[in-house]
Amino acid sequence: MSKDLAQSTTGDLGELIRIIQDIRIALLTTVSQDGQFHTRPVQTLKVEADATLWFFTDWTSPKVAELDRDVRVGVGYADLAKNVYVALSGEGRLLRDPQMAEELWSVEQRAYYPNGPEDERLALLRVAILHAEYWIAPGRASYLIAAARAQVTGTPAGVIGENHKIPQPR
Repeated sequence: MSKDLAQSTTGDLGELIRIIQDIRIALLTTVSQDGQFHTRPVQTLKVEADATLWFFTDWTSPKVAELDRDVRVGVGYADLAKNVYVALSGEGRLLRDPQMAEELWSVEQRAYYPNGPEDERLALLRVAILHAEYWIAPGRASYLIAAARAQVTGTPAGVIGENHKIPQPR
């Protein structure tokens, strides 16, 4: 395998956390009542060193019933400008914790929860990461070189860039 093709390596949890903090907006996937995937954007409020993510949600959201039925979640992040991507799976739990809500609170949240961190509709979603990987892709020139090489050799390039798997973050 040539050096420009993806090498799957053990990733760094610290690097994963930094990437997530930089991107902030994720796509959260739960399993709906009829067994289908249900995906929606969410704002990551905090990433803890123990591989825990924190989000706000509404107690009336479909996520509540979905997580009551099945705690498995998927979370994805993408920074197209930097060619960085994250996919993780974990377990989601909903809770009320006014102290944590206060810690995570920002004034922009008032648009959704006008009564502040103690709004009765405000739920905390805690996601414990169980599996994670991230990819760092090279720029467009690397893909053009790989395409030219594949055309000349007749051998597909495979995945281009770096794939990092975080072994058992929890």
